[in-house]
Amino acid sequence: MVEGRLNRAATLAIGSVVVSLAVLALKTLAWWLTGSVALLADALESIVNVGAAIAALVAVTYSALPADDNHPYGHAKAEYFSAVLEGALIIVAALLILNESWKAFLAPRAPEQAGLGLAISAFASALNAGWATLLMRRGRAMRSPALMADARHLWSDVITSIGVIIGVGLVAMTGLLWLDPLVAALTALNILFSGFRLVRESVGGLMDEAVAPATMERIRAIVAEQAEGALEAHDLRSRHAGRFTFLEFHLVVPGAMTVRESHDICDRIEAALKAELQTAIITIHVEPEGKAKQKGVPVL
Repeated sequence: MVEGRLNRAATLAIGSVVVSLAVLALKTLAWWLTGSVALLADALESIVNVGAAIAALVAVTYSALPADDNHPYGHAKAEYFSAVLEGALIIVAALLILNESWKAFLAPRAPEQAGLGLAISAFASALNAGWATLLMRRGRAMRSPALMADARHLWSDVITSIGVIIGVGLVAMTGLLWLDPLVAALTALNILFSGFRLVRESVGGLMDEAVAPATMERIRAIVAEQAEGALEAHDLRSRHAGRFTFLEFHLVVPGAMTVRESHDICDRIEAALKAELQTAIITIHVEPEGKAKQKGVPVL
């Protein structure tokens, strides 16, 4: 099951590379036809899309490698490195766009063949939007940080492309040439914000952030429901590593309980947690009743 999920993730990552190359070609054509610096900005972001898609493909493929002696917990965190790299590429693209915007402010020019160029750009944006929707849905289902980061970046690209199309259209209709570099600069600022946010979220994954509070409450409820026969569960901790969720806690049982009985309780809890989280990796430390802390997750 896990192997099939990883194969699907790799297939989606390959699809992102193909779609990104197609969108880059279309947006470059739109810029070449019009000479608009705003459309150039849009094309520059698509170059980042291609690089990010390739990085996501490498990360998804590497993260699929099984655990080994040097990486006993697997390679799932490789996807976070891809997301950090993508955020850094976005920031670089934004700075390049700001530079081109400044040049256009100093020497503005009217876009040529605006209608055709905008139609091509609109088609490229529609292609991006469709792929981003699919990628986000599948990325969430597979809990792939690399795919979800790629999808968020594509959605950011779609939003900025819409703004660019509107801005270049206004330039063509009004003749206000300064609108073109202004739209490009606003596009760059939006991309810059997206890049910083993506880097922050990805670094959080590398720093072993805990699961969301709502998810933690659900985990605590499952432990309490399934731990019949035990006395208490405490020191519940969690962290994400790519598509995996690592959970560990201490389970206090009566001192007279046999190893088999306590093991059966642990099996029951693990089965319920994996049914809820699917890719959970669970460690339970069994303790005698003298270790109870009267806090954490009471099970009686």
